Amino acid sequence: MPSKKSSSPEPAGKPGPIKTRAPRTPRQARLDWDPIGLVAGVDEAGRGPLAGPVVAAAVILDDTRRIRGLADSKVLTPLQRDRLYDQIREKALCCSVAEASVEEIDTLNILHATMLAMKRAVEGLRLRPAKVLVDGNRLPMIDVLAEAVIGGDAIVKSISAASILAKVHRDRLCRTLDEEFPQYGFAAHKGYSTPEHLQALLVHGACRHHRKFFGPVAATFGVVADPLAAAFATEEVVPATVTLS
Repeated sequence: MPSKKSSSPEPAGKPGPIKTRAPRTPRQARLDWDPIGLVAGVDEAGRGPLAGPVVAAAVILDDTRRIRGLADSKVLTPLQRDRLYDQIREKALCCSVAEASVEEIDTLNILHATMLAMKRAVEGLRLRPAKVLVDGNRLPMIDVLAEAVIGGDAIVKSISAASILAKVHRDRLCRTLDEEFPQYGFAAHKGYSTPEHLQALLVHGACRHHRKFFGPVAATFGVVADPLAAAFATEEVVPATVTLS
């Protein structure tokens, strides 16, 4: 008879084979390595105009004091922006507005001047954030963890708040420039290249608040326009550091 194949029984208590789990794929929406702490939103206003400084703002919101209606400043009316500006200053944990001057724009170019204004805004905050969220696809040189958020002014509340502060601050500054040089109409077009502004440049030439290397202005100075400035000057026309407590 064929012999039966015998097998020795498993010793009692011996564990079975260890099953391993496949590692979880990290999801982009969850950033487990983010530090715990305050988050600041940063945005700018005034990269495209032919005149005036570029302005940036940084805001750390207070989660316990909600501000209704925060949105990208470009989709808000002037009245809505002014109302939200006051609420942000009143309810935010801290906020800061900073500028890069026309001279700095002419020397550094508009991109680097914008990054400089953002850096000044972050450094002007009364509280140090653990992370900074910046609207767009570029980051200023700051010693804080930062992340660029394309379209952030429409989806991140603190960036929306920063966009409103920067826009209102710059619009008010343009009204001051208009009082000094009424022939250019700065209060109406905020320095953008509207037909009225271009006509004023042809008639009166440039003033000291105009950006020397932006296309139509460069012609009045007899210099070559900066291609980077020309790119920003085609943006849609929309009707030293200050710290806000």
